[in-house]
Amino acid sequence: MENWNYSDILPEINVLAEKMIDNSRIDPELYKKYNVKRGLRDLDGKGVLTGLTDISTIKQNKLVDGKLVPCDGELYYRGYNVNDIVKGIMSDNRFGFEEVVYLLLFGTMPDKDELESFKKLLVLYRTLPQNFVRDVILKAPSEDMMNSIARSVLTLFCYDSNPNDTSINNVLRQCVQLISVFPLLSVYGYHAFNHYLRDKSLYIHRAEPTMSTAEVILSLLRPDRKYTELEAKVLDMALILHMEHGGGNNSTFTTHVVTSSGTDTYSAIAAALASLKGPKHGGANVKVFEMFEDMKQNISDWKDEDAIADYLERLLDKKAFDRKGLIYGMGHAVYTISDPRQRILKGAVQQLAEVEGYSNEFELYAVVERLAPEIIGKKRKIYKGVASNVDFYSGLLYSMLNIPCELYTPLFATARIAGWSAHRLEELNNAGKIIRPAYMSISTPKEYVSLDKR
Repeated sequence: MENWNYSDILPEINVLAEKMIDNSRIDPELYKKYNVKRGLRDLDGKGVLTGLTDISTIKQNKLVDGKLVPCDGELYYRGYNVNDIVKGIMSDNRFGFEEVVYLLLFGTMPDKDELESFKKLLVLYRTLPQNFVRDVILKAPSEDMMNSIARSVLTLFCYDSNPNDTSINNVLRQCVQLISVFPLLSVYGYHAFNHYLRDKSLYIHRAEPTMSTAEVILSLLRPDRKYTELEAKVLDMALILHMEHGGGNNSTFTTHVVTSSGTDTYSAIAAALASLKGPKHGGANVKVFEMFEDMKQNISDWKDEDAIADYLERLLDKKAFDRKGLIYGMGHAVYTISDPRQRILKGAVQQLAEVEGYSNEFELYAVVERLAPEIIGKKRKIYKGVASNVDFYSGLLYSMLNIPCELYTPLFATARIAGWSAHRLEELNNAGKIIRPAYMSISTPKEYVSLDKR
């Protein structure tokens, strides 16, 4: 198969691109003049209110003497503090992803019978149509797993006997099915890439009905299907922490926007996947991991804090790694003091690092986490504090689990599909209008000139 490239006409494209750039540039001062909220955020970073949700709550401020002041971040799923949810699940020494999916979708914590019934439903739906793996996933392998998943999701539309019905009952059925098969779409897509594009052995295992979602992922991914209980429990925790984060994050807002148009579930989830793929959103954990790999190549002594600080400064000066001027994994659009998901995940990552022999890597991450805010504060004019976010340690976690980098963002999607589903159902159940924000046109009227006189 010939690649879609057409490099022979690239010079012409380059000329046209320059023309497009020149004719599409907007003066940044106009955004201030017309008080446009770039990124739907005020200058202080506060998001513009665009909707209501009962699915999750993000707290980054507290009221002190009548004034809002920054505080350690808190995240609530349906009113329950995520920290309490994770602690409760860990104290019972069990897997909790499926329980939290139930909470997000239905708004209440399940009792034992409800949870067992829901788990059985997930297992029942954890299967793909006959020959789907062969005809869809294996026949068109992609080096980009997010695009592979999106293609699979859109193709599943064709296998649904009632794909366009947007009634709550039908959409709930579709969402539960997608939640169930996302681990399969992700891991099988990777195996197709690894076999056909890397010439490695092909493994297509079946999911065991007794396994949790985290166990399914590890058993499908590994050739020998083996994993430790600690590995599966830590992955389960990571999935819980990634599955929902308010209605304002880019991919969830995308879900609301696309759902409001009345489109089908498969199209809405594919749109959310396209959003999450971006390096400014779900792809950030990959950039963190790649940044640290570059750092380890350029710093001989990982305990030399002066060398680490110098590297971080070169990152901000666009002289190191990808030269984008960013320290990936630092800062968040909402949290100022701390990201609650990061606080929970860090302890689990440290525990796994000690067991798996990654203590030196963990200490390097910890030093960067400590030094980066101070260096960013010196180099940048920032309107709020800078702290590490959930992406900072998740890449290290996945590498310790021997999960390939290509699957980092798909694992994020495998968790976040639960949140997207809850928000799609909420939008359908409450909203009656298509979401259509206003854009101000700054173009001026022009006189039409006939072709022969241009």
